[in-house]
Parts: sequence; structure tokens; C-alpha cells
Amino acid sequence: MSPTRSSVPDPAVSAPTRQEKLDGVIVATALPYAEDRRAPAGLRVDLDRYAEHCRWLIDNGCRGVGPNGSLGEYSSLTDEERRAVARTAIEAVGADGVVVVGVHGVGAHQARAWAERAAEDGAHGVLCLPPTLYRANASEVIHHFEQVAAVGLPVMAYNNPLDTKVDLTPDLVAELAQIDNIVAVKEFSGDIRRVLEIREKAPELTVVAGADDLVLEALLMGATGWFAGFPNVFPAASVRLYELALAGRVPEARELYEPLVGAFRWDSRTEFVQAIKHGMDLVGRYGGPCRPPRGPLAGHQLAALDADMKRAIDHLATDHLAADHPTADHLAADHPTADQPTAPRPTET
Repeated sequence: MSPTRSSVPDPAVSAPTRQEKLDGVIVATALPYAEDRRAPAGLRVDLDRYAEHCRWLIDNGCRGVGPNGSLGEYSSLTDEERRAVARTAIEAVGADGVVVVGVHGVGAHQARAWAERAAEDGAHGVLCLPPTLYRANASEVIHHFEQVAAVGLPVMAYNNPLDTKVDLTPDLVAELAQIDNIVAVKEFSGDIRRVLEIREKAPELTVVAGADDLVLEALLMGATGWFAGFPNVFPAASVRLYELALAGRVPEARELYEPLVGAFRWDSRTEFVQAIKHGMDLVGRYGGPCRPPRGPLAGHQLAALDADMKRAIDHLATDHLAADHPTADHLAADHPTADQPTAPRPTET
């Protein structure tokens, strides 16, 4: 494989640019639903609530949002819903942040089509997995990203070998870095050694922490972005953690981080969508239900998650940097526990 491989943009799209690095805290947004018997699985995408959530994240210091990722249940959406979600995020954020739209697809033609729609709708960049549902080889992976990058938007390649069965190794990432408009890689392999290795082999790329429970380690090793799940729950504290880490204020960063890690670990589990939505419910936001195939958490999972969340909430309630968070005792009175029903869903009949 040639290390100088480069995509050739179509003349109808914008010229390649590396100006947007896609760094900072960008939140992989959870997606709220309202009960509606006419909608798929009886759950309608609640775009008004979603717009408010995107604004709330930006207002709490996050640099941007990432609609239509795995946390946003993109694979459970219709094509019309998927585009509406992206457009809603772009409109809600406006000029106050960046919107990095998930353009994942089985084939390059599908991912490219989603990237073209994202460009038409005004996205600032796209997040792209390698081919899904197929164990692609290196040349197929490169072709996939060439096609997406040819649209002209900045591209964040997403390495999630646990789910895709395709590993964007540092050597392969170095090849992807030669493609115009590939500007960043979201690293979710769980191997913290990858951060330094990618920086050595592709120094021009932004390395983005993908696993919430390794974010401090990744940032201290040179990652400059965090494409995150739990900032849906704790945005202000997450931004503060990011800032402390980048400033090299390690003792303060550890003091903030360690009580949150128990909750953050749920971001790397099979039920991460349900867990993060439940966490949102616990802090007074609205997470709500998921569409199939995701079902409700089991009782023992809820008990464990509630314990992890309580530790995080108690810590933030006593931390002057995040004093606006409610205490766990307050939440216990006003929000459900593992033995109580979840927050009421908005309905439409």
C-alpha cells in the first residue's frame, strides 16, 4: 500500500482543508424519543427536545456535538430521521460550536452519500467508521475513507475494532493521514499505547480520546480531542477535566477524574446507550428509552450503575468547579432508582 495515497475531490465540492482539527470536547449525543404508536417501535424522535439538549451542551462549554453516532442510535433510525437529526443539531448549535455528523455505512457509496448530505446541511465535519458489517481489508478501508474525504468536509476516522472487527492500526492510520481532509482519528481500541504511536506515525492528525474511562490517560499522552459519551450527563465537569489535563494540572485533573471513572466505564460496555440515558435521567435531564435492539437495563445493572452515578454526583456536588450539580440525596428524592420506574416519557397518541 502506498503511503502517498490521496483522494481527489470532485470539482463540485469544496476544496480540501486541514484548518478544522476537530479537537476539543465534542459530545456524541444521545437521542430522545417520545412515545408515538405511529412511529417505528412506537418511539418518535423528539427533535425539539434534542435541539434543546444540543444547546445545553454548548452552553455548558462543550465545543460541539456529534449526531448520528452509535450513542445516537443511528442504525435504528430511518433515513429521513437520520437526516432530520443532523439538521436539528446543526441548526441548534449555529455559529457557537461545531457539528460532526456520523456518516457510517456498510459501503463507501453509503458513507459518501451521508457525507454529501452533511455538507449540504452545513456540518463542520464528519465522523466515519470503516465499513460496517464487513471485515474489510486495508485497501478496502482506504477506499472507503477516500470516498468520504472526497466530499470535502474534515473527516474524523473512528477506530472501534470491538464493534466493527476492523482495526485502524497506527500503521493504517498513517496511510489514512495521507488522504486530503482526513484530519483526526477517534481512538477507541482501549490500548492507550496507540495515542503515542499514532502521534509518532501521523503527527499531522488530531488524536481524539474515544473511551471515557481512558480520557485522562489519553489526554496526558497527547490526545487533544475527546469525542465523548458521558458529557451528555456531566458536560461542565467534563470540559473542566479536559482543560485541566491539557494544562498539565495533573493532581487537579486526577481529583476530578477518579470519582467519575466508575460511571465513565459504562461508556465501554455493551449497554452504554442505556446507561448514559439513565445517567441523564438521574441528573434531571431526559434520557428516556431506546429503540430496539436495545432493551432496558436489568435490575442488577441498574443497581451497579446507580452506585457509580451516586459516587460521581456526590463528588461533583462538593467540587467548587461543578457546584451546580444536584446532590445524590436530592436526586434520590426526585429521580428514579434501580427499584423505581424510569422518568416519564413524553407521549403522543
